[in-house]
Amino acid sequence: MESYNKLVRDKIPDILDQKGISYEKRIASPQEYKIELAKKLHEEAGEFAEDGSAEELADVLEVIEALRKLPEYANVEELRIRKVKDRGAFDQRIILKGEKD
Repeated sequence: MESYNKLVRDKIPDILDQKGISYEKRIASPQEYKIELAKKLHEEAGEFAEDGSAEELADVLEVIEALRKLPEYANVEELRIRKVKDRGAFDQRIILKGEKD
């Protein structure tokens, strides 16, 4: 039997209940929630890097949306826009090759 201890989507407990699978549930503190979201972002980004599917990208975006709701990231869209203005986006698909100091 697989063991887990991780942040899951809100409806996962209901799905497990319907399948008769036992589990323990608790609510993360705000600090733990932020840490677990970072872990989940790493997990989902890795899955997207391997699979490349739209479904995996949707999972990455869902974690990003949850992070964006945290107070410390309230201005992330402003920062993103500023970076696009200052450094550009990725629209031109430029690949650089060179030596890194």
